[in-house]
Formats: sequence, structure tokens, C-alpha cells
Amino acid sequence: MSRRTVFVPYRPKTILNKGKRADHWFWTRYSAYPYIGCQHGCEFCYCREKKFAPYDDPYDFAYVIKVKENAADLLRTVLAHTPVEAVFSGDYQPAEHKFGLSRKMLEVFLEFRFPVFVLERSPLVLRDLDLLQELEKKARAFTAFSILSAPDAASYERVTAIERLAPPAEKRFEAMEKLAAAGIQTGTCLMPILPGISDDPATLESVVRWTADHGGGFVLAGYLTLADQQRDYFFTMLQERFPEMLGFYRQAYPPGSYAPQGSRWRDTALRVRELCEKYGIRDRMPRPIIPGEKRAVNKRVVEKLAERVYTLELEDAPPARVWAYRKAAWAVEDLQQDIRLVYQTMGIKGLQALGGIGPTLSAEIENMLIDQPVG
Repeated sequence: MSRRTVFVPYRPKTILNKGKRADHWFWTRYSAYPYIGCQHGCEFCYCREKKFAPYDDPYDFAYVIKVKENAADLLRTVLAHTPVEAVFSGDYQPAEHKFGLSRKMLEVFLEFRFPVFVLERSPLVLRDLDLLQELEKKARAFTAFSILSAPDAASYERVTAIERLAPPAEKRFEAMEKLAAAGIQTGTCLMPILPGISDDPATLESVVRWTADHGGGFVLAGYLTLADQQRDYFFTMLQERFPEMLGFYRQAYPPGSYAPQGSRWRDTALRVRELCEKYGIRDRMPRPIIPGEKRAVNKRVVEKLAERVYTLELEDAPPARVWAYRKAAWAVEDLQQDIRLVYQTMGIKGLQALGGIGPTLSAEIENMLIDQPVG
């Protein structure tokens, strides 16, 4: 028996989640969403974790949609007193047809000129292409589609079943092509990669190829994570629909784990990097810079340092070395003045004085500044 979706309007007191600094995957510092729960109901969604879902029963996630009816008003109030940085937002599940809150929030971001990153599974985002284009001109708008398999991959039928009510991947690729043609930076989040289901070489290459063929500039790869009630829900789904996979997943995700064990993620990420190079796109998302940004060079340096962190992780470098680059990226991100001024005034000693940046790293940053003096 099918279950009816219930919409629960409410008026939260807060709307904007704030991080200390921009993350190194999507380059967003803030996030703001108009709904809790998702009608798409993808079986693997991390939002069923206890820390994200306000439901005692993880099955409610796809059927009880909490609607933040005052989302735009809350957003307008908080943005007036918030430093301008990129925001992770947009939620184009079926509820958006009824309530239109994602569009109202985009209007507020445009009003205050906040860059926006939209990660989607629905072509409905094209409805708001006019706002995204205005945001791109005045602040920056960048998008990505969550896609696990491409239509010509052997894994496609099984992945489509697991994604439940999410629009077909071919529709997402079509929307990607239209966004790219309109000048909006876009690409694919190959997330979550499902071990044993969608991480075969043919699927990976198919997704990268379809992305490049449809105007996407990047593919970001990340494996499935499982925690608490989300883990129990996913394992129950496997038992009911793909029982032959359950033993494999119990071994890949032993008790206490969050990501798959072993080097599987590293091997897959390296393969995605090779494929991106083959098709002329990237395996990292370029950092959008706000027009007129005074710290544009700082942000470009942070982008390069973050790329170095990721490469070192793929190379299985010693943790201390990875940590050194990560700390250096944070130090430059936190710097409130143009890093070129620090370097011009104090030289390489000024770079070392930023905190946690030794001779080797300061020399690398110096080369970055010399190679790209204007960001």
C-alpha cells in the first residue's frame, strides 16, 4: 500500500548554518534549506542520519516534509548582518512545485549578492535559470547534479531503482547542458558511489563521459557513508531488495565504520582523476570568486593548497604532511588582508608568520604568488 506525503508547515527561528570557513569540496561557508525531508526518497541518503533528520523513524524522511514557510524572511534578516561568502542552498524536490521557497530564497541571495551553490537531482532547477544568471553576474552561481550512473551503464537500472522518485539521470544531464549553455558553472557529484553497485570502471567512465559531453566541467567523487539509523535503514533495504549484496556491505562497513574500509575509495578516486584528464575536465570544483573580491588571490592560493591536500590523500601520504597543507590553507583563508600585501611588505617571513606555515610551504605559496600575481 502506497503512503501519502504529508506537508508540515512550521516557522523555525533560524535558517542559516554557518561554518568557520569555506569547505574544500564545494567552497561554501554557509548552508540554508527550505525543507526538511525529501520526497525523492533515495535509499542511501545521508540525511537519514540522526544528526540531520528530525525523525525517530527513518522511513518518515521521504513522506513527512517539514516546510519552513518563513524561510525567505529569516534569510533576509540574517544576511543583512553576515559576511558575504558562498551558500549551499536550493531544494528542488516535488514540494518546490507547491511552495516555491527555493526560488524565494534565491531572490534574497540575489538581493544581498551572496554566491550560491545548488546541488540537485531535479531539472526543476531550470525554472530559476533567470535568477541563477543574475546571481552569476553579480555574485556567482554554481551548480552540480548528483548522478551515480549514466544511462548506458550496466549499473543504471539498479541505481535508478535505489534513487526511487528522483528524476532520471538523462534529465539531469539535459539540465546540466542547458545550465552550461547559459553560462552557469556546473558538473557532477558522483556521490555517493555505491560499492559493488556503481563503482565498476565502466560506470565511472560513463558518468565522466556524459558529464563532459553535456557541458559539465568537473566530477567530484565520494563513497557512500553509513551511520546509526541510516545504516540500519540501508541494510534493511538491501535485505529486502538485493539480499545477495548484504554480506558484502556488512564486510565493507563493519560496526563502528562510517566509510568503506580499505583503499577502495582511493583507488576509485584515482580512476576518476584519470578519466577526468582523459575527457578534459577536472576532479575538483574550481573555486568561484565574487566579482571585485578583495581577497581573490588569497582564495586562489587556498584552492591550490586544498588541491594539494586532496592529491596527497590520494597518494596515501603521511597524515602529518597532509595536515600541514590543510593548516596552511586555513591560515590563508582566515587572513583578512590581501596576501600579496603581506608578501610585498615582509617577504617569505611574512608568510611564515601567518601560523603553521614552515619554510617549504611558504616557498610554495611564494611561487603561487609569483606565478599568478593577480589571482
